[in-house]
Amino acid sequence: MAVDLLLGLQWGDEGKGKIVDVLTKDYDIIARFQGGPNAGHTLEFDGIKHVLHTIPSGIFHENAINIVGNGVVIDPVIFKKELDNLKKFNLDIKSKLLISRKAHLILPTHRLLDAASEASKGKAKIGSTLKGIGPTYMDKTGRNGMRVGDLELNNWQEKYRALANKHEAMIDYYDVAIEYDLRELETDFFKAIKELKELTFIDSEEHLYQAQKANQKILAEGAQGSLLDIDFGTYPYVTSSTTTAAGACTGLGIPPNKIGDVFGIFKAYTTRVGSGPFPTELFDEVGATMGKVGNEFGATTGRPRRCGWLDLVALKYAVRINGVTKLMMMKADVLSGFDKIKVCTAYNYKGTEVTHLPYNIEAENVSPIYREMKGWSEDLTTFTQKDQLPETLNEYIDFLEKELEVPIKIVSVGPDRTQTILR
Repeated sequence: MAVDLLLGLQWGDEGKGKIVDVLTKDYDIIARFQGGPNAGHTLEFDGIKHVLHTIPSGIFHENAINIVGNGVVIDPVIFKKELDNLKKFNLDIKSKLLISRKAHLILPTHRLLDAASEASKGKAKIGSTLKGIGPTYMDKTGRNGMRVGDLELNNWQEKYRALANKHEAMIDYYDVAIEYDLRELETDFFKAIKELKELTFIDSEEHLYQAQKANQKILAEGAQGSLLDIDFGTYPYVTSSTTTAAGACTGLGIPPNKIGDVFGIFKAYTTRVGSGPFPTELFDEVGATMGKVGNEFGATTGRPRRCGWLDLVALKYAVRINGVTKLMMMKADVLSGFDKIKVCTAYNYKGTEVTHLPYNIEAENVSPIYREMKGWSEDLTTFTQKDQLPETLNEYIDFLEKELEVPIKIVSVGPDRTQTILR
């Protein structure tokens, strides 16, 4: 049985959590394959808004097992808070949420290192969420990290202490003042570890292999977005993991020849949180309106998202490197009321028109070339059928499908799971 993938095609915040929630009824397993608590997957149904950071977005469905894969980094303290928030919903967490033994742990000192590193950069800061993600992945690739499976060993606290001591020495290296009380941070950390150890740890690659042999349907859930990929994103303003389709292979142990559909999620416009280049960013009233109507604030940090028109150059790039087979367009309702809609179809790159994503897209090198289209004024949030969509929105969708050469199968017209139109 092939494994389907779902991932973001922009700079994250595309609405992946909602679509995973919508699709989960058709799957036996939802498996998160990378990232950490810097992710904020928002789900809304029955009048309740849920924000998940590490736990897969299928957790509210009784039919599905949810797996946190080996490519994920876990902060036990944040994970405990997520679990605490779920307790009132009487979910069978013990049997429905499984954790890979190979997933790495975020220590309190990883977060301190993150803060020290970011502070030392001054105006050149990356825009880190300060969750300790980068330093944890650095320890992983440096072969120093702690993994979930280590918690089953008798000497895990010795390993923790050695790594924390190393981190404190590294913090002292940075010429910035970072005030902290590690003993206080460790009190919360060890309490959270105790609760984490009550969950079910698995050899996730073996579990998924057996599930495929048993013809179970698996959906791999990504975090962040393709333009934040450590290799193919707008480096260095990226995350520390592989956010593209390849990340599902390394983050879950799935062979490439077992990948089925690749679902790509994108907004009808573009947003970005934190620092980094953004060719179609708007600094006018139009951008402010997008942010206000779209409630564009980070689900994890609360930071306002930068807004701009849809960037087809970047979107085509993401579609190609991921091998996307089906597209889902989010927040079409946010563009209601604009007389004109613009789409970036090419860049002016150092005086030459290009339609591919060049190595450097900083403002001094790149300016967007737009195509203007008619907007729509209808309130889409009550629509439930594709034949209700206004003609100008359908023209917008048809244009995007032609340019991207991939069908748009879902159009989201609101945050609730019911505000989802199938095409």
